[in-house]
Amino acid sequence: MRIRFFKYSLSIVLLLFLAPNTFGQEQDLSNYRMRYNLRTIKQHDNSRTLEVRFIAANKKDRKDRVPVYGAQIEFFNFLEDEVISLGVSETSKEGIAQITLPENQPYVKDVEGRINFRAVFEGTEDLDGEEDEISIKDIDLDLGLIEKDSVRTVQIKAHTLDSLGVEIPVEEADIIISVEGMLSKMIIDEGTLEAGAYDFKMPIGLPGNANGDITVYAIIEDHDEYGDVVQRKTESWGVLNDRHHEDENTLWSEVAPIWMYVVLTILLVGIWANFIYTGIHLFKIKKEGKELELKTEN
Repeated sequence: MRIRFFKYSLSIVLLLFLAPNTFGQEQDLSNYRMRYNLRTIKQHDNSRTLEVRFIAANKKDRKDRVPVYGAQIEFFNFLEDEVISLGVSETSKEGIAQITLPENQPYVKDVEGRINFRAVFEGTEDLDGEEDEISIKDIDLDLGLIEKDSVRTVQIKAHTLDSLGVEIPVEEADIIISVEGMLSKMIIDEGTLEAGAYDFKMPIGLPGNANGDITVYAIIEDHDEYGDVVQRKTESWGVLNDRHHEDENTLWSEVAPIWMYVVLTILLVGIWANFIYTGIHLFKIKKEGKELELKTEN
């Protein structure tokens, strides 16, 4: 459940990178709509990240999105009249402010076990305040990597706790399984948790790191009840290419490619041929000059 409050600034200046307290290249703010979004990410170590994205979006040009940087954002956990400050962070040049809360962070919860978060930007002389709230249930996401009879299985279990501490299996939650790639995560399966569980047969032959390890991620993304949840584990399921190849003639090997030898030989032969050709003609010119000099004297 999400409750969002948007206020639109009536200020008439907008920076190329919109800063709440500084001004430079001016633009008309009436052409922009402020996007202020709060999200929560439960990390693999059970810490929790609260993140705000503060963006000014052009009403007419979707590609024109200006991050608001240097905005001070304060994060709260609240329940009715009880409000607890969790921390303060400033938006980066990408318009993002984050705080990370430890696994043992205490929260006030309602009778359904929901945790209510609020992120507040108080505003400045030129920018109105912004506020966003999100209400989520805490979830325990367990990721198991099991190998039996040469069959490798990714086993995911997820549950929440009710007010009495009883485990409630998670239903109807989409799950993404991915592995760590060179530049980003590579999705290898997508499914849905049923009765709090989901199993996936891991493909064989995925490349691993230098030790043959691969890191597997289980991700619940942008869920209305749980927010974002990430779990990960590393196992020696990757393919380690330890075959020894004979050295090939490559640019990065000790032995240069054959074509380089050929080109270099042609260049050197051409250079030396030019030297010899020039030397021969200089010798002929000198000889002819002496003969002409002797004829002149006679």
